[in-house]
Amino acid sequence: MNEFELIVPDWPAPGNVRACATTREGGVSEQEFCSLNLASHVGDRDENVAENRKRLRVFAGLPAEPRWLNQAHGNRIADLSRSVPVSADAAVGNGPGQVCTILTADCLPILLCSVDGAQVGAVHAGWRGLAGGVIEATVKMMSHGGQRLLAWLGPAIGPAAYQVGAEVRQAFVENSQANGTFFADDGPGHWRADLYGLARRLLEARGVAVFGGGFCTHSDSRRFFSYRRDGQCGRQASLIWLE
Repeated sequence: MNEFELIVPDWPAPGNVRACATTREGGVSEQEFCSLNLASHVGDRDENVAENRKRLRVFAGLPAEPRWLNQAHGNRIADLSRSVPVSADAAVGNGPGQVCTILTADCLPILLCSVDGAQVGAVHAGWRGLAGGVIEATVKMMSHGGQRLLAWLGPAIGPAAYQVGAEVRQAFVENSQANGTFFADDGPGHWRADLYGLARRLLEARGVAVFGGGFCTHSDSRRFFSYRRDGQCGRQASLIWLE
């Protein structure tokens, strides 16, 4: 078994906020799921996923089982202080034991916290979610009391590797012409999209201080799963909670 590895955000979060992102290392899954696959919907053996999740909880010192969402590339938000909907692409928590968790294998995970340490959130931001307003909806929910927010951008596919069609660029440019800055021409009908840049612009426009970014799940096969690179594969997790 490879050694367990966690990425800890480098950001000025309050002392009671805990956050981390997993890599693909440290689990028991095999072949394309090697080794720390944390998703139960990708074809891995159930017993392996259960063991991997157990190891994550112990190694990361989680106060409770993560709230695993059924992610649907939309903009629905789960309020973990209440009931969790069947499908959601963001989660917000305001109490101990509410571990906001996002699974990804190229999409952008965004972790959020309020500067007073009273609230945390996690966002699954693929291109559909970004274009559909998942960031705006989550920030609006968390900023309801006027609190300033911090964001950390976790491991996602980088702009050099993320080729999309013209329809993806059009979806963003229709929202704002300024979004065109984050697409580089890659031949007829194709563009290279910068998920990090698009997310950063949306967050900063709403007064959120942004940290992290600069990963590339596609190019770093040792540390990360990548659906674009491998097709069937596991998922890594990004988690945030209050101590």
